[in-house]
Amino acid sequence: MRSALLETDWNEEWMALQAQRPAPDDPARWDARARHFRPRETHPYARDFIELADIGAGESVLDMGCGAGSLAIPLARAGHRVIAADFSARMLEMLEEGARDAGVPDLVRALPLAWDDDWDAAGLGPGCVDVALASRSIATSDLRAALSRLTRVARRRCCITLSADAGPRVDGRILRAIGARVAHRGDYVYAFNILVGMGLEPEVRYISSTRRDTFRSADDAVAELSRMLAGGNEDRIGALRAYVDGHLVANPDAGAPGEKGGPQGPFMLDRERVVRWAFLSWDAAGSPDM
Repeated sequence: MRSALLETDWNEEWMALQAQRPAPDDPARWDARARHFRPRETHPYARDFIELADIGAGESVLDMGCGAGSLAIPLARAGHRVIAADFSARMLEMLEEGARDAGVPDLVRALPLAWDDDWDAAGLGPGCVDVALASRSIATSDLRAALSRLTRVARRRCCITLSADAGPRVDGRILRAIGARVAHRGDYVYAFNILVGMGLEPEVRYISSTRRDTFRSADDAVAELSRMLAGGNEDRIGALRAYVDGHLVANPDAGAPGEKGGPQGPFMLDRERVVRWAFLSWDAAGSPDM
């Protein structure tokens, strides 16, 4: 008897999941947010990702969904030539500005590109880089096609991160504290099983990163955090309000740049959020499905 796990079409399951979620991000949304994403220093998450990626000296890299360069710029500083691709023109402008400030403009090539574009037409042919990366950036309904594209352009290795928990915008500890249901999303499970179905041998490790959310007021905190209640927990809004009243404190760094570059609000919760990411890596060389 064959296992149901082996019979499942994980890409179809992924597509069904995406159909239930809010509309995918679009370039205009990220263009509007780009000014808050200029990396001032290498974030602990980026350091952990780069360490796990194990990129060899002198290897070339594709950073797909590069944003403002949180990976591309430190990789260029380390001497790697990086093709930094993103569908947000404004993010690419911030990337190029950051590369100039870091003294590595000749090592970073900004490339306008979305997951569903024609990668060959954009100059990303088979084996065009040594290592292909996608850090928290896979935004497409066809996950198998995205993983296939990454594998095809890499000569040696691919590395991605996807959510390992309920999602980066969800704080499970808060939901449990207010008696709300916590749905564990685990996006990486879909990618892992798709990769296995492609004849690849993915490895999984985990990165934990902390986030300090700040707010303009208690009402602002409730409004922001109430997004976590969508999908069945809307009746816990009163409990969320009580939680905020009991845990909102003054932010001693109000006005200073936050992790994404924007000014921090005057209030924050008395505990940081912990977000867990699954880091998946696989050997692209000799892939039987490419």
